Amino acid sequence: MAIAKLHKVHNSRKSRNVGLGLVLGLFVVLVMSLTVVKLTAQNNALMPGVGPAQQGITK
Repeated sequence: MAIAKLHKVHNSRKSRNVGLGLVLGLFVVLVMSLTVVKLTAQNNALMPGVGPAQQGITK
């Protein structure tokens, strides 16, 4: 049974859900970027001045 006419409550809930989805997506991107930065910093601290070729990392 489909809703034929949307009520104003449906529109406000939809906009709230879209906003919450964007906030959660930005949070995931923030956590992922912080993880990459931290891992990169730890890798550089363990092997300073050593390039990717000397570390055994190849493309």
